[in-house]
Amino acid sequence: MAPDHPLVRLETLALIAIGGFAGANLRFFALGLFSDVVAVLLVNVVGSFLLGFLVYEAEYLDVVGRKSRLLFTTGFLSSLTTYSTFAVHTAIEAGPGEPLLLAAVVAGNYGLGFAGVLASRSLARWVADDARLPSGGETA
Repeated sequence: MAPDHPLVRLETLALIAIGGFAGANLRFFALGLFSDVVAVLLVNVVGSFLLGFLVYEAEYLDVVGRKSRLLFTTGFLSSLTTYSTFAVHTAIEAGPGEPLLLAAVVAGNYGLGFAGVLASRSLARWVADDARLPSGGETA
């Protein structure tokens, strides 16, 4: 089938929807396990790390297929991470009388999220470099 065939497009939408369903439910589960601020921080940092890894994996290795990448990036991780919920919970939890808490939550989400992307880039580079080494099994 041609890539622009309606059934191919429908399959892509279904993969994104399945990933989105799973990601949103995992975020909801995390909100039940931890306080709202901690849960949102956790899903944003983990999601940033995983999204960064998948993006850099595509650049360095390109092992994960296009459909799988769509399922995980556009579907699962986009629904797992939640900057809109982060903004609402930050405003509610910190409130107008807690500017230091507000600054800490914002810095934590953005700073740790960015650190997660940088760490995942290093991991993807390491995996790519390791994958390019000649194999030297017992018979080498």
